[in-house]
Amino acid sequence: MKALILSGGTGSRLRPFTHSTAKQLLPVANKPVLVHCLENIRDAGITEVAVIVGTHAAEISQVVGDGSAFGLELTYLHQDRPLGLAHCVQLAGDFLGDDDFVMYLADNVLADGITQAADAFAADRADALLLVQPVADPRAYGVVEVGPDGRVHRLVEKPAEPASDLAALGVYFFTSRIHQAVAGLRPSARGELEITDAIQRLADDGALVRAQRYDGYWKDTGKAEDLLDCNRELLGRLTGPDVHGQVDAASTLSGSVVIEPGARVYGSHLVGPLVIAAGSTVTDCTVGPYVSVGRDCVLRHAAVADSILLEGAAVDGVPALHHSIIGRWARIGRSAADRHQLLVGDHANAEVAA
Repeated sequence: MKALILSGGTGSRLRPFTHSTAKQLLPVANKPVLVHCLENIRDAGITEVAVIVGTHAAEISQVVGDGSAFGLELTYLHQDRPLGLAHCVQLAGDFLGDDDFVMYLADNVLADGITQAADAFAADRADALLLVQPVADPRAYGVVEVGPDGRVHRLVEKPAEPASDLAALGVYFFTSRIHQAVAGLRPSARGELEITDAIQRLADDGALVRAQRYDGYWKDTGKAEDLLDCNRELLGRLTGPDVHGQVDAASTLSGSVVIEPGARVYGSHLVGPLVIAAGSTVTDCTVGPYVSVGRDCVLRHAAVADSILLEGAAVDGVPALHHSIIGRWARIGRSAADRHQLLVGDHANAEVAA
């Protein structure tokens, strides 16, 4: 079996962060979402992987390289503009050949892996296996209608009136029969070749299309709130403490606290679960719970909880930073004047205490 990872897209719902980085490289628990995806694929025993990339191709390649660090062999395929998931299958046709494959949307985190689903697909020999999960608002997803035998009868992309609450999660297993289904597809109303249309064509032609409910934690990290939720979930799975950095005698640690080599903590109270990456400095702060501090960050005289700080972020003199994402090399500080001063970029969201 091979893997096809979709790591293109503009990430418009995650601006301003995605003005400068791929959405799949945004971190949860201090690890890019794409890396979580690659590790799941590796753990399922798959080694040959094609990655569909777009505008941020160079940055993605710089972070994950040729895949050898994860035990994988990566091939990069460039998609000039978003033309749909089925177009990605067409683009990867030569790479995939006649092999079975898993198609994995790289902005999805499946915290409990895909090994069980991969084994079920190999054993059942369906032409397609879709991972599904009930959602509160199915209108934002591909909605799957399933019979009592687990066979998919209908699949509709973002329906106005969903007939089911089962959403396709963004992980699909296919045999080579999918290539016939994507051939000759016409663009949908939104101008894309929809994988839902191709799967529906399979079902209409009598192919065996099954759905399997994913009982683990799943999150589509397409919005800031989703990133924070996922960060909380993955941090909550830490076992610790695991301290390799420098922590002075005036500091206290409680719970699952991970401090990487090269990080330094002075006079601070750390409440897990949290992660502090290499090169970061924390001085006279209260940090946690549920905080990911990226590489080379600087925190001074601050209190931070339920937040993600990306590489190089600095927080100085802020008494209660909560439920926040601070971008790379951003600076958050206290004003000497009796007023707020904000430099807020396009599509940003900021809240200040009244």
